[in-house]
Amino acid sequence: QVQLVESGGGLVQAGDSLTLTCKFTGDTFSNYAVAWFRQAVGTGREFVAAINRIGATTNYGNNVEGRFTISRDNDKGTLALQMKRLYPWDTNVYYCAAANTGLIPVTTPEYAYWGQGTQVTVSS
Repeated sequence: QVQLVESGGGLVQAGDSLTLTCKFTGDTFSNYAVAWFRQAVGTGREFVAAINRIGATTNYGNNVEGRFTISRDNDKGTLALQMKRLYPWDTNVYYCAAANTGLIPVTTPEYAYWGQGTQVTVSS
């Protein structure tokens, strides 16, 4: 059974940096595309970034491109999201997700597995 566990969230000030990590277990990590989404209270989940199976190709949401970097370590089974120049509107619960595909999905229905989320709060 695939499981995803996020860590690294917290309270930071505007302009700070923060790195989130997601640990994947239960299957062969390199068979999965993985991604980060985020969700504020009362809204749907917003695509943040995704990376393909071997880490060669990435895709970013418009609101984070140029500030966030997604990466993966297939040997360790981990996914990371390095976030720079954080703004208060980056405040969300951040979720990692996995899909058994060679593509790089960007919508929530395409991901079968989800973590529980980690809260990121950016104060002004």
